[in-house]
Amino acid sequence: MTELFTYDSQEVIAFTLKLGLAILAGLFIGLEREYKGKNAGLKTNTLVAVGACAYVLVSLRFYGEEYADITRVLSQVVTGMGFLGAGVIMQKKQEDKIKGLTTAATLWCSGGAGCLAATSMFVELGILTILVVIINIVFGYIDDKIEGKK
Repeated sequence: MTELFTYDSQEVIAFTLKLGLAILAGLFIGLEREYKGKNAGLKTNTLVAVGACAYVLVSLRFYGEEYADITRVLSQVVTGMGFLGAGVIMQKKQEDKIKGLTTAATLWCSGGAGCLAATSMFVELGILTILVVIINIVFGYIDDKIEGKK
């Protein structure tokens, strides 16, 4: 019975590091959304990143097990992100205009960030996080300028 409650300290540290990096990525990505007053801001992007990370970490525990396909959880995270994004988009439908596409895409990227953290792709996680933030800021500015001219 004590085997159930024994932990390898290195595994716990790795788990904590991965979740922590997923949290940071979600916070950085969500910060821009929060600043712009979007519904899915800091908390939502952070929870999406940490949730995706946790699910992928659970699936990785079954690596090498017979009849276990660890990639199934990853594919379901992608599917789940699409479902969550659709809810964001549908909630924002106003005056025959679809709103929320960027927020939905950003949530999808936050899920990707969590998956990268879980698989120890830390450099890629940093690159993704920076690019998502830059894309949202720069293209948001460009989009505002274009919309102002219409």
